[in-house]
Amino acid sequence: MPSAPDTLTLSRHRDRRGHRRDPWVRRGGLALLGLVVLLALLNFFGQRPATSTASTASARLQVYSPSTVRGGLLYTVRFRIDALKEIKKAVLVLAPGWADQYTFNGVSPQPVSEGSADGKMSFTLGHIPQGKHYTLFLSLQVNPTNVGHHGQTVWLYDGQTKLAAVQHEITIWP
Repeated sequence: MPSAPDTLTLSRHRDRRGHRRDPWVRRGGLALLGLVVLLALLNFFGQRPATSTASTASARLQVYSPSTVRGGLLYTVRFRIDALKEIKKAVLVLAPGWADQYTFNGVSPQPVSEGSADGKMSFTLGHIPQGKHYTLFLSLQVNPTNVGHHGQTVWLYDGQTKLAAVQHEITIWP
């Protein structure tokens, strides 16, 4: 029988002396991985959307969006405007947190016009008669490097008059 190579020691490598902790380290690593999977199943890392609402005498603005997401996630935000009084020129303005480090995939239905107002996205929606509602969908993808807390405020205007504002924050996990 040939002898063992010089770099191997039979008592350590064949008989496994000194490796009593190795199985527990592997089991601990596997348990940690299982904990991460369990937390994801319990929605700790997010993506389940919730509704935030702001109401005034003129309008009600609802934002249906997740408050926690993971990097790389594709999701859709729903903005619903209920006109309690006639809105002649509805304009929806989104804080920079809606676009910073995101991939903007689209908006539906297409607004009358899109623009920028002091670094904020602006969507002119047009006329919304009293008692009617308007729903706007925004499709976004989170860039994986965009980790942390971000403010995503939404303002609703009738021309230059502010009607409602929803304060929304999002936490992005890696």
